[in-house]
Amino acid sequence: MPRWVSRALVAAGFGPLFYLAWGTVSDGLGANPIDVITDETGTWTLRFLVAALAVTPVRRLTGLAGIAPWRRTLGLFAFVYGTVHMITYVWLDQFFDVAAIVRDVAKRPFITAGAVAFVVMVPLAVTSTARMTRRLGGVAWRRLHRLAYAAAVAGVVHYWWLVKADIRRPLTYGVIVAVLLGARAAWFVFDRSRRPAGAVTRP
Repeated sequence: MPRWVSRALVAAGFGPLFYLAWGTVSDGLGANPIDVITDETGTWTLRFLVAALAVTPVRRLTGLAGIAPWRRTLGLFAFVYGTVHMITYVWLDQFFDVAAIVRDVAKRPFITAGAVAFVVMVPLAVTSTARMTRRLGGVAWRRLHRLAYAAAVAGVVHYWWLVKADIRRPLTYGVIVAVLLGARAAWFVFDRSRRPAGAVTRP
């Protein structure tokens, strides 16, 4: 895959963040910019997470091995936007008021689901480097990064519980995540069926 394609992907990934930053300084986000930033960063977190999960199925279906590094890039963008999303809530919405945050979590479970998604993404981001991959070993690293699916499911639940009435968009993301999970399960079964009889299964 040409290097300029990867660079274009990185530039495009920062696009929404630059848009929000410019809208903030130019008063272009409307009457309630905090809500806009919170909503947009949350949505882009889920978009990047789903896109990252789609890389492997697309690679297997198309044979485009060169897109494999995109999974890490897209996953890191999901973490970046998730971090901004969380900071916006904790800082600009709740002003670091721990008691208020606890009360909010108790009253609105969708915040709990969002927090779970973010917490799950933290170890994935920390171990995304080649050095951490070597330290963990390929098998352990792959097992850990299966948590990306858990983060995506929690993100969909967070979005679903948030909107309450019009669930079309979270439902769309939910269907995509379900398809990606189904594809992973199908390939797992298929790969196991192709192993020679008596082959040792890797832990």
